Amino acid sequence: MVRGSVTVHVDAAPEAVWPLVSDVTSTGRFSPETFEAEWVDGATGPEVGARFRGHVRRTGLLSRLGLTYWTSCTVVACEPGREFTFVVGTPQRWVNRWSYRFETADGGTDVTESFELRDSAPLRAYWKLAGAGRARTNDDGMRRTLERVKAAAEGSPASP
Repeated sequence: MVRGSVTVHVDAAPEAVWPLVSDVTSTGRFSPETFEAEWVDGATGPEVGARFRGHVRRTGLLSRLGLTYWTSCTVVACEPGREFTFVVGTPQRWVNRWSYRFETADGGTDVTESFELRDSAPLRAYWKLAGAGRARTNDDGMRRTLERVKAAAEGSPASP
């Protein structure tokens, strides 16, 4: 299974950081790839089963191709101050799982963003062809996202 994660320490309580990533309508403030998102199917906020769609503009090599698309996502774990996890797709048929976990540490919070691709033949082939570059792009994107979340939680200007 293909996966990766990045952890950044934030000088704020988990309860102050969690809403920044669980409010998907704010995603565009933080993510270098998902520039907007909206709750759908009657969802108005984060809870298990809530659905949203994200508008993605790929970075890295795929950005040169102008790849922009919508993804449909479902929240699969939602514990304020502890975890926010969603899948691209549905809990039964997902392609990618994205997760944010929050751990109290050193008077603040260690926030870990991670991804996990579902184990399937097409995704194994994709990862074999583009894996090294995409892994770097994902790591860079997760770090940039978390640094922007950190800046917002700590009240400092976000870096580009």
